Amino acid sequence: MSQKVLAVVLGAGKGTHLYPLTKERSKPAIPFGGKYLLVDIPLSNCIHSGIRKMYVLTQFNSSSLNSHISRNYIFDSFSSRFVGVLAAEQTPWSSDWYLGTADAVRKNIDHLQDHDPSYYIILSGDQLYQINFRDMIRHHISSNADLTMAVKPVNLQQARSLDIIKASGSLKITRFRNRSHASTDISSFAASKAVQKQIRHTSDEPVFLASMGLYIFSTDFLKHALTCKGEEFQDIIPCMIRKNRVQGYIYEGYWEDLSTVRAFYEANIKFTTIAPAFNFYDESRPIFTQKYHLPPTKINYSLVEQSLIAEGSIITAAEIKHSVIGLRTLIEPEVMLDGVYFMGEHSYESISEKQKNAEQGLPNYGIGRGTMIRGAIIDENVRIGEYCRIGVDDFHREEGEYASHYVKEGLIIIPKNSVIPSGTVI
Repeated sequence: MSQKVLAVVLGAGKGTHLYPLTKERSKPAIPFGGKYLLVDIPLSNCIHSGIRKMYVLTQFNSSSLNSHISRNYIFDSFSSRFVGVLAAEQTPWSSDWYLGTADAVRKNIDHLQDHDPSYYIILSGDQLYQINFRDMIRHHISSNADLTMAVKPVNLQQARSLDIIKASGSLKITRFRNRSHASTDISSFAASKAVQKQIRHTSDEPVFLASMGLYIFSTDFLKHALTCKGEEFQDIIPCMIRKNRVQGYIYEGYWEDLSTVRAFYEANIKFTTIAPAFNFYDESRPIFTQKYHLPPTKINYSLVEQSLIAEGSIITAAEIKHSVIGLRTLIEPEVMLDGVYFMGEHSYESISEKQKNAEQGLPNYGIGRGTMIRGAIIDENVRIGEYCRIGVDDFHREEGEYASHYVKEGLIIIPKNSVIPSGTVI
């Protein structure tokens, strides 16, 4: 089965909702969990599901993503397995960039068909999940579907901000509501009793089926589906539902849409709980990523509570709570972090480089003595000086872009390569 499936990971958009994390990189290249990139999620799920032919569609700020894929997802030379990158390109038939998810696939359909797959699985590059796609493919085949959409049961509050579907008792999808086009009244999309029995729903509260943005197409149907008018898959699904057999596949495990800064932050901080829903520690299903060959993290005289600390970090006499600390992070004495995702550094600084920093009045990589940070995302290669106060003081912070940082969805974000001088208060 796996040899007949071609996976397509969508990573082409500007990532406006995740800006400024996407200021210098594409969405799938955003670091998460201290040492991974978001693209590692769909690729790892495919590998564990026996899918060994994968393309990642890229467009904006794709250099770091391309480099990560080419360095780390290498199969042997004597098979047809691969992870390839298809970047937006000008052709005799089109000079446009990708206009949306469906348009990205539409513009690459000839490349995809060269591999003669029986099925395509279309995946998002900004979601967090652990799914065995074999089960979904079996469901697609057994239901004789043209398109199968993964759907997740959600409550009314969650459903309002998601794409949702209406399905029959056999899970044939009959209606689709695009979150960006619909009214607030979604009561008619509540799951029927027949569907509720399949998801073992016993509460009196209504339950809805949300589209997870994971699709399986039969190969002959995909090219036909892309003739429907629309640039996003959400735009063309109603056309497909009217004319073809579109099936739902219910998934009740862990899934998070990380398409906003707030969702991304909260998903990372949830990793620090005692028993997070997303399991990094399942040896049978590891998340694959780059091998860094870094020394173990060193912690000197510090208090660390419910936090993740990646390799190569050095922490001295600090207090860290509910935080995720990325690779090679240096944290000086008297630092306090609470609810912080610090993405780490790309390299260490030598003694001579630190001496030069001191001469120029420049903080070293990492976090300087006495700094306190609460409720923030600190991007890569950031220098934070001594005795700064970031997110600690109780005053109103207007949303927007500032000289040293952003405030978005109630979070402080320090962009990549920033320098925060000693004594700064944000």
